[in-house]
Amino acid sequence: MPRTGGSYSTSDLSRKSGDIIAEALRHPVTITQRNKPRLVLLNIDDYERLMRQSDARTVGRIETMPRELLDEFEAAVDAYAETDEASL
Repeated sequence: MPRTGGSYSTSDLSRKSGDIIAEALRHPVTITQRNKPRLVLLNIDDYERLMRQSDARTVGRIETMPRELLDEFEAAVDAYAETDEASL
């Protein structure tokens, strides 16, 4: 049953789900739909490792920054400017 590269179609998944899940417990398995990769099945340990390693930063605008963080940011900029001026 193993296919090269651990890739299966959605129809394979419906017919052989137990075997595919067993393989996904060993390594990530790609599920394709109309010959395009659509999903990846992986074991929970791999998923949790990826989540821990993911970048949790978000993008924001200064207008939406919480006041305490804005104050801290402005103080850091001022301190940097003062240090930069002192070194001239």
